[in-house]
Amino acid sequence: MKKEKNKLLVFIVAYNAEKTIERLLQRIPEDVWTKAHEVLVADDASQDPTAALAEAYKAKYKIKKLRVVKHEKNKGYGGNQKWGYNYAIKNKFDVVVMIHGDSQYPPEQINELIKPIEEGKADFMFGSRITGDPLGGGMPLYKFVANRFLTILENFVLRTKLTEFHSGFRAYNVHTLAELPLHEDSDGYHFDSEIIMQLAIAKKSIGEITIPTYYGDEKCHVPGVRYGLSILRLLSQYLLHKSYIKHYSKYEINTH
Repeated sequence: MKKEKNKLLVFIVAYNAEKTIERLLQRIPEDVWTKAHEVLVADDASQDPTAALAEAYKAKYKIKKLRVVKHEKNKGYGGNQKWGYNYAIKNKFDVVVMIHGDSQYPPEQINELIKPIEEGKADFMFGSRITGDPLGGGMPLYKFVANRFLTILENFVLRTKLTEFHSGFRAYNVHTLAELPLHEDSDGYHFDSEIIMQLAIAKKSIGEITIPTYYGDEKCHVPGVRYGLSILRLLSQYLLHKSYIKHYSKYEINTH
């Protein structure tokens, strides 16, 4: 018997987001607060009062479904996501939407993002800044060029047709996540690309929506050059694995 309602988790990854976490929570639409079973802020051992500010917001507005967790030790960007997705799997959520705590992505579009997953038309959805106006939204030119170069290369290797691989606004079918070897993935920033590669290998349905680009004065924690090199290494590993030259268990996906 089909459930009438999907169990939704809004998962906010946060690190040193004291300037933006309250703004992000305020921007979540009322109908999303109503629909979501839980809004989870995962503070990755911030050195500022990110978690305390989120807890204060919860107390001020008496939001029972807002949960704030502060990790004792920094798990890394990918490690924090793995923790959250395993939480979603363990607690039997159906859909999880991930958004960064820096308020650069639009929580106002959560319903649009998750709709294809709720309707069974997609396993994974994410917001593409590239189909909008990234430069007009303040994306630095060097980041735009790097984003386009890496995305074109990733599409070529994986035989996909995505407009962007590097957005931090994503939604997943949790039952699909449970099929992936997430424990094999990186704890670093290239986790985002690893999981897309796994979804592509598993021939899962991937969709995109257009989102606006916003760059404020928040500090970027992504080491650009190292990030780009890590993506090139991942693609090399995938090609070696596909050619049976070297085995990588993270690319062993059961597609049955």
